[in-house]
Amino acid sequence: MKAVEITGENACEIVDVPDPRVRGRYVKIRIHSAPLCTESNHYASGLMVRDLGHEAAGEVVEVGEKSRVKVGERVAVMPAHSCGECYLCMKGDYIHCTSSVDPLESCHSETGTSTIAEYCIQQDRLTMQIPDDLSYDHAAMACCALGPSFRASKLMQVSSYDTVLVAGLGAVGLGACINALYRGARVLALEMRPYRTELAKKLGVEAVIDPTKDDAMEEILELTHGKGADKVIETTDNPDSPPFLIKAVRGRGEITFISWSGQIPVRGIVGKGLHVHGAWHWNHITDAPEMLGLIRNSRERLDTYITHKFPMSQIKDAWDLQLSGECGKIILHPQE
Repeated sequence: MKAVEITGENACEIVDVPDPRVRGRYVKIRIHSAPLCTESNHYASGLMVRDLGHEAAGEVVEVGEKSRVKVGERVAVMPAHSCGECYLCMKGDYIHCTSSVDPLESCHSETGTSTIAEYCIQQDRLTMQIPDDLSYDHAAMACCALGPSFRASKLMQVSSYDTVLVAGLGAVGLGACINALYRGARVLALEMRPYRTELAKKLGVEAVIDPTKDDAMEEILELTHGKGADKVIETTDNPDSPPFLIKAVRGRGEITFISWSGQIPVRGIVGKGLHVHGAWHWNHITDAPEMLGLIRNSRERLDTYITHKFPMSQIKDAWDLQLSGECGKIILHPQE
């Protein structure tokens, strides 16, 4: 099959590798939609990692002897490779499993863990069936595009009574805007790039504040009648963001951190009586109907959010565009 390999700093190529093999409860998926996530950072640095991509949607073309998924089913492929046996996996919180397994070892396969390729493999329980009325591109948004902020919105019970502040309008932050808007919330955002600012406004975000401006906090307070945002979703990976956001949220408000950077000032949290959450991914076992409802009823916004689509042969162009920041979510089509 065809796959992508990083060959150096800002360099990559399409290579031929063996087709994946499956055993047990693993399934082989022909990838039709592969959203791009953080792999562009590896491309920019020249880090030659083995796995490129962790989001996909496609068609099951082969199954292991114990699989509960059938050939021909359309599925979204969840990220990570958990054990399936610990208490976290049993609850559906597999993303937090600390005993991950090696799919290649389990299937005696040389390939299959990359989604920037024609095929991938995954455990049957880590796939989600796609209804016939949803496209592969839209269904693939159930992964990193909408998944982390879907979890954040559920943790904070975001509703039409809330003003939600989204910090950062990269792909995950724009997905957070879609989640909050779907729930009827009033949405504000923090972002410096004009392209992303305009894209967020097209989605329905009321106001975008440049956090580097001296009067950024005053602007947030003015927009929230002096009290601060009810709820905040942090997606920036900026270490200076947590202290700023604790000032920007109202007393007894809530913050969910999706990013992995920065130190949280405990004094500010205790002083304002804040509720703080961490969200990495969502529980597709219990919440799939709700996620599918979000996607089904947000199709127009998703078409705005997905700004570019590329065949896999143009992966270099896709990564260069992603690194420029002049885009929303980018999707790769490995079969084109």
